[in-house]
Amino acid sequence: MNPDQFPEDIRPHLIPEPAGDMVYRCLECGAEHGIDELLYTCPECRGLLLLEDKNQYLLREYSGAFWRRLFDYRKMLNVPALKGIFLFYELIAPVIPLEDIIYLGEGHTPQVAANDSLREEVGAAFYFKNDGQNPSASFKDRGMAAALSYLNFLVKKPGAGKMLAICASTGDTSAAAALYSAYLGKQIASAVLLPHGKVTPQQLAQPLGSGAKVLEVPGVFDDCMKVVESLADNYQVALLNSKNSWRIRGQESYAYEIAQYFDYELEGKVVAVPIGNAGNITAIMQGFLRLQELGVIGELPRVLGVQSRHADPVFRYYLEPDKTKRVFTPVTVQASVAQAAMIGNPVSMPRVIRLVEEYTRRAGADSVAVIEVTEQEIMDSMLLANRHGHIACTQGGESLAGFRAAIKAGVIAKNAVGVLDATAHHLKFIGFQQMYFDNTFPPEFEVTPKPEYQNKPQLLTPQTEDPEKKTQDLAGQIATLLGLTPK
Repeated sequence: MNPDQFPEDIRPHLIPEPAGDMVYRCLECGAEHGIDELLYTCPECRGLLLLEDKNQYLLREYSGAFWRRLFDYRKMLNVPALKGIFLFYELIAPVIPLEDIIYLGEGHTPQVAANDSLREEVGAAFYFKNDGQNPSASFKDRGMAAALSYLNFLVKKPGAGKMLAICASTGDTSAAAALYSAYLGKQIASAVLLPHGKVTPQQLAQPLGSGAKVLEVPGVFDDCMKVVESLADNYQVALLNSKNSWRIRGQESYAYEIAQYFDYELEGKVVAVPIGNAGNITAIMQGFLRLQELGVIGELPRVLGVQSRHADPVFRYYLEPDKTKRVFTPVTVQASVAQAAMIGNPVSMPRVIRLVEEYTRRAGADSVAVIEVTEQEIMDSMLLANRHGHIACTQGGESLAGFRAAIKAGVIAKNAVGVLDATAHHLKFIGFQQMYFDNTFPPEFEVTPKPEYQNKPQLLTPQTEDPEKKTQDLAGQIATLLGLTPK
């Protein structure tokens, strides 16, 4: 639709102009810093930063009903910059001109309901939100669309020069960073650090294919993260991990899309998210909180964070019921099929603590829960989901395993409706499925395949070489195997 076809009161707001006044705000000391330079931690106290729009109060001059109508009408526009996560422009980065926004098809991923059989098996109604249908096949594209749009805006300023974008990754971050950097061309170079031997071949192929400089580091993700943090502290590089506040802004769009899907009625909804580096779960909580502040939604949904027993520092932190006695302690991770969540020292833990406190203050003590699952439960849940028409990755399996465990433990009522985060496409983690089918998991994964979930191709052997009879023979074998009824 063209703008002149929309209601008169909506038309002036459809195509937004930059109007924000954004700053970095330190979570620890409260210091304010300008956004004209790349910052990831506070120069004064080393605390983690969040982006804040000092003009946010101006948005409250309009009602929640107005914002609902604007976002819904804006979906009908054919303006590339507003077709992805920046449909929610005023809530994400209202300082970036539309011409600097990168849109590669990210956002507005499908939310697919569980069929009757799967719903009965799990014990409650739920949806998978398939973020594997983003351009690089993971949710990380949401954050990269915001972070690289900001870089695109920044490098156009006089004297900016060429910039190196760098990240540590277990696979998905590197794929997204390399893809969006490649789109920007020569002014943004891309480098990624990966833990050697702990990234699937499919994930390794993506940054290589996008032309990024791929550097492998001995150890796990946490070791890679220490290196890129050192680089960001000492050199002029753009850090694209979840310490990057622009990325968190982009990932808030996940919450906005869920709200829009349910026509902004979120009572009785539960959003299940793997925790990993904790950037996504904090972005989602922040997104729902901001929608409530504007009156776009009334009730906040419950949030369920899920961790594998092989990488569970946040779960352990919240095991202590008395918040005055809680002490965060990083853990040494073990091998996990949920590779993107295999992080023992999440960089966004300070955000977790702050946002859980604010979320529970507004929505009640039980509005945020963290649950732990086994590797066996993750794999079984992934295969169960995909046998019912989904494309869940191992992290999606982790979400479903957590949702099932929460129902069984009575943490979630059976009349709740879940939205489960399938963070990446199933094909990125196809090797784990094959290990399950072949029963070749190394012992440290603690996964024993269940026969009912195993599947293998079956070779048919014709009993004759006669061409015509061979066809009839093979057709007969298939009919017998599949129990077909003759005409």
